[in-house]
Amino acid sequence: MAAPVGANPMIVRVFPRRTSMTPTDSYAFIGDPPLWRPRADEVHVSVCFTWDIEEGYRLQEAWSRHYPIVKLGGPAFWSKANRGEFVPGHYVRHGVTFTSRGCNRRCPWCLVPKSEGPLKTLEIEPGWIVQDNNLLATDREHQAAVFQMLGAQQRKVRLVGGLDVRAVTSWTVEQLRSLSIGEVFFAADTEEQLGLLRDVVQELSFLTRRQLRCYVLLAFGGETFAEARDRLEAVWEAGCLPFAQLYQPPERWIDYPPEWKALAREWSRPAAMFARHGSDCG
Repeated sequence: MAAPVGANPMIVRVFPRRTSMTPTDSYAFIGDPPLWRPRADEVHVSVCFTWDIEEGYRLQEAWSRHYPIVKLGGPAFWSKANRGEFVPGHYVRHGVTFTSRGCNRRCPWCLVPKSEGPLKTLEIEPGWIVQDNNLLATDREHQAAVFQMLGAQQRKVRLVGGLDVRAVTSWTVEQLRSLSIGEVFFAADTEEQLGLLRDVVQELSFLTRRQLRCYVLLAFGGETFAEARDRLEAVWEAGCLPFAQLYQPPERWIDYPPEWKALAREWSRPAAMFARHGSDCG
């Protein structure tokens, strides 16, 4: 496969770990340089998570033995480069698109405002997996253009950046109704959001539980294990499939006790959740 569209000069991209969004073309690599390496003008080591920064520096040194220009960056470094235009297929896999960067909300657990700055709309690039941090914070004209683009897709649409339940309107519901939906992600990180989530799910009764996903941040601000478990159950009762995420601060990696890890693992796997609740309905 040739280098990805937009990679001019020829750029090898290197990632510390593979995620569901990592590119899969022949110029994308995970970890150390392999025995076979393509010709390239530059190597970009892209680090998404702050806890991989040290590994990013190590990879920069390892790839520098084979290429004269090896740059290190990515969302973990909170640089202005993270706020620029989006090149499809470059640092995320084919099908993923960003139509905006940043966020104007100041949620205490979120690094987006510091990493990407204030909300900024981008030129809309085609894709069926939308990763915007807060799509519904953009103006109505931009949202309409995004939904129009998604309506032209031949695949199931996935809104995985997370839609803000505080910004869902009847117009939003009708836009979602018009699409072929694979998954829509929301978030319920506070009690206020949990109450709004229930209302939104009722408005989206044309979608099944498997299509309605919800990010649930765990263990932030002194939350107890019991409180986290109860909140996950509440999201399930609201009609969503939770996607549990253990809070990790930017300055250090927290190695959670086994019971916390098990809780997050169970409540991010649909099969485990359906097994716990004795059904596979919707």
